[in-house]
Amino acid sequence: MFSFFKKKPVAPEAPAAPVVAPAAAPVAAAPDVPDLLPIEEPAEKKQSWMARLKAGLSKTSNNLSVLFVGAKIDDDLYDELEAALLMSDAGVDATEYLLAELKRKVKEDKLLDAAAVKAALKQLMTDLLTPLQRPFELGRHTPTVMMISGVNGAGKTTTIGKLAKHMQTHGQSVLLAAGDTFRAAAREQLMVWGQRNNITVISQASGDPAAVSFDAVQSGKAKGVDVVMVDTAGRLPTQLHLMEELKKVQRVIGKGMEGAPHETLLVIDGNTGQNALAQVKAFDDALKLTGLVITKLDGTAKGGILAAIARVRPVPVYFIGVGEKIEDLQPFVAAEFVEALLG
Repeated sequence: MFSFFKKKPVAPEAPAAPVVAPAAAPVAAAPDVPDLLPIEEPAEKKQSWMARLKAGLSKTSNNLSVLFVGAKIDDDLYDELEAALLMSDAGVDATEYLLAELKRKVKEDKLLDAAAVKAALKQLMTDLLTPLQRPFELGRHTPTVMMISGVNGAGKTTTIGKLAKHMQTHGQSVLLAAGDTFRAAAREQLMVWGQRNNITVISQASGDPAAVSFDAVQSGKAKGVDVVMVDTAGRLPTQLHLMEELKKVQRVIGKGMEGAPHETLLVIDGNTGQNALAQVKAFDDALKLTGLVITKLDGTAKGGILAAIARVRPVPVYFIGVGEKIEDLQPFVAAEFVEALLG
């Protein structure tokens, strides 16, 4: 369910001359529509997505749901719930918050059975995660420039390929920048995604990420492309000199287009628990993140990390992923996520 502003065609300027992979013919611009347009998924696709999401979060869901089967509302239940939330990677802050609010609600509403307590927990969790839910908007800028970061192994380059394909499906022309020169074969991997989706990939033999990013923005402006996605190198937040390089890339993108990057995204692996929260803090401190993409919620993930993020560093979660297929990356909807998590 991408949301975007459609816009008038933009007359192309003289193209820049960076090294590029073969590209498709440009996507025709959509007619001018001033209001935000939501894209709704068909019912059968929504059901399929929910089934995959529930399967991905089944480990946490089973641990939490079993607590409410024939349970008495007493201190033992709260103790077991506390342990289950901590094991789900919800973190101390979110766990204490949810337990305190649940006890308050049980007392105020005089809840007497486990089903009602579980329903109250679902509502509290939904209320906690809803501020993270935000539609991803395109079309306010031509191009919309996205800078995408993430540590090695988070699924960053694959996520970029999926997002690019989704945007093409929704009528957006896309250009990719191979700025990840830190990981072996990252550029080649992005080139494969570009060829698969018939998308131009800006690259340079020298491999300077800032220069590649600048060239991509200039090319995107010249060609009237809708979206420029800049793949930046995977870095651990402890590698301060490399984080400084990321800041440089961000500054250079701004020189290529005033106000850019319009989106600064971090891709995080849903299996990394509290380490994921540490990544969000570090990258947000360095780059002022506008959004997150959480990947690999596909069987071993614990799911509670979103609650930790909501309490400690509430950066919007634009998309979540549960597998390798294109359709396995979908917009984050708090109520859907909690339904899959708690049943």
